[in-house]
Order: sequence, then structure tokens, then C-alpha cells
Amino acid sequence: MAFLNRLILTLGGIALILASCVLTWSVVARYFLKVPTPWQDEMAVFLIVGSVFLSAAAVQANRGHVGIELMASLLPPRANRIRMIVVDLASFAFCAFFAWKSWTLLHEAWVDDYHSSSTWGPPLWIPYGLMALGMTLLPIQILLQIGKPVETRGHA
Repeated sequence: MAFLNRLILTLGGIALILASCVLTWSVVARYFLKVPTPWQDEMAVFLIVGSVFLSAAAVQANRGHVGIELMASLLPPRANRIRMIVVDLASFAFCAFFAWKSWTLLHEAWVDDYHSSSTWGPPLWIPYGLMALGMTLLPIQILLQIGKPVETRGHA
């Protein structure tokens, strides 16, 4: 999972750079060259959606998501570990449900051949697939973090 997280963070960074290039090209093409770019908004959104959802597990691996540290500093270490496990279990449940719904959305978009209503009209299975994959990796990462303290205690 660590290798996959590093790979996804690298690809996510590239996707964000590409999104900024697409949007910059759009501005130059429309305002200076008077060339329409009907594809650029959705292309940038697809790149950003992929980057955000796919990198969520890597951010979770570093516990980089927004958290409230006040509770951690007030609680004794044992109570804080329990709090972290409870939060991780609740996060896992939510993210697993979100992943399941993302896969059902992807399936529906694939089977019913959903496309964007824009002029470009790309298939919607692309962003839904990125979202489903990212939201599948996130609960897996959370499970690994929940299991890590148990695994460490078992070998001590």
C-alpha cells in the first residue's frame, strides 16, 4: 500500500499540473486566439477529481486529513488511543459506504452509457471510476491503520 500511495501522490501531482496547464491554455486560447475550448472545464475537473479522490488514502496514511488536536492534547494516552480507534472505525464505515455507492454510480454510468451534457460530452464513467477507486483505497488504508496497533500489541 505504501508503494501504491507514493505512486498515486506522484500521479495526482502530475494531474494537478496538467489541470492548471489545461485551464491556462483555455484562457490563452479563448481570450487571445479566439479559439473555443469546450472540453477544458470538464478535462480540468476530471483531473482534479482523480487527483483528490485517488490521493485520499495516501493523505490518510500520514494522518494528514483535518483533525481536531485539542481532544488529543487533553486526553490521557490510553483514552486518546481509544478515541482514535473509534474515529477510525466511524471513518471506515462512512468511507466504505461511500465507496459502495461510488461503485454503484460507476456501474450505472457504464451500463446506461451516461455522458456529460456539455458540448464535448465525455463519458461519466471516467470521473465515477476515479472516485470509486479512490474511495475504495481510503477504507483499505483506514483498516490498515486500525489493524496496526493491534498487530503491534500482538508482537510485543
